[in-house]
Amino acid sequence: MQLNHYASTFKKHTFPITLVCENVTNAPNIGSLFRTADAFGIEQLIFCGEQIPLGRKMTKTSRATEKHVNHDVRTNISEVILELKSKGYFIIALEITTKSKALVDYKFPKNKAIAIIIGDENFGVSKDMLEICDDTIHINMYGQNSSMNVVQATSVTLYEITKQIK
Repeated sequence: MQLNHYASTFKKHTFPITLVCENVTNAPNIGSLFRTADAFGIEQLIFCGEQIPLGRKMTKTSRATEKHVNHDVRTNISEVILELKSKGYFIIALEITTKSKALVDYKFPKNKAIAIIIGDENFGVSKDMLEICDDTIHINMYGQNSSMNVVQATSVTLYEITKQIK
């Protein structure tokens, strides 16, 4: 018999993970990020950029999870990252670069809060943010494409992090 959320035995848990979204502006992606953040029990979701659509198109996808996920909208991502660094967060960008490490082999710190930066749907994490991160990780890709949807990549990454630090 299939179980719904109310009949499952999942225990609520919050992980010391903050997701920082750099110019993620597609409303359905934003709604899906709320659902993903809720599903993986992350402590905070921060959207950075000039025009973050939190209206009806976003809520259609979020299925009301925006009411339960701690979130903020900020204009300046550099300020956000510097604040998180000052609080002791380990900052990791999710981006394919010449120096990025494969997610499958990466060992996440267990006794430190983690901030994951995800980037713009078209251009990824900016060069400026890549330069101030503590590390950069990527998901190995085996097909013709060299990228995946920002929400799918975030989900895969949060699964691996929560698996390791639980």
